[in-house]
Amino acid sequence: MDRTRYFITIEGGDGSGKTTQSLLLKEYLKIKGYRVLVTREPGGTDLAENIRNILLNPTSKLVPLAELFLYEAARVQHVKEIILPALKSGKIVICDRFTDATIAYQGYGRSLSLSFINKLNLEASFGLVPNLTIYLDIVPLKGLNKAKTICEKQYHWKDGDRFEKESVQFHKRVRRGYLNQAKKYSTRIKIIKTQNDLEKTQKLIRKVVDMEL
Repeated sequence: MDRTRYFITIEGGDGSGKTTQSLLLKEYLKIKGYRVLVTREPGGTDLAENIRNILLNPTSKLVPLAELFLYEAARVQHVKEIILPALKSGKIVICDRFTDATIAYQGYGRSLSLSFINKLNLEASFGLVPNLTIYLDIVPLKGLNKAKTICEKQYHWKDGDRFEKESVQFHKRVRRGYLNQAKKYSTRIKIIKTQNDLEKTQKLIRKVVDMEL
């Protein structure tokens, strides 16, 4: 396999540090000589970023199925417009969340049909599967407290975005979903226990990535 065309996803619950770790990994891989693109879901394109605002805004009133379809719509545009062209050009793509997040949040968190979500994920991603997925595992309550603090500073949303306002039980179900995915796809999904120090977590991530590239 041409390792310059490699798709890495960073997954985790709210407050697990996915965004920061994705950017740190990008800089590490660039130093090693790779061309790297970092993107996120939902987001990455103008359309998907607008959908992101709807999904995260705490004032949005969405039933679970509408939420699911918005995520998949954003994914179609994102994969077609950003991810596939970047991979085709020979870049390593690091994506902050992808299809595993939909299983965890909308499947386990919202209790929607896992088989239905898998079908939608397959279509919306054009069959694209990550070569490697890093799952950053954090205790839900600890992650939520961190996420809410960051969210209030960035967006001025008191008590967090629409998902961060969900119960701890919701986020425990999400975590269980991720762990079940990691067990089911153990060759692709690697679990990293988040550390109190960002650099320590990044060191663990780099060790896994170096074994793959």
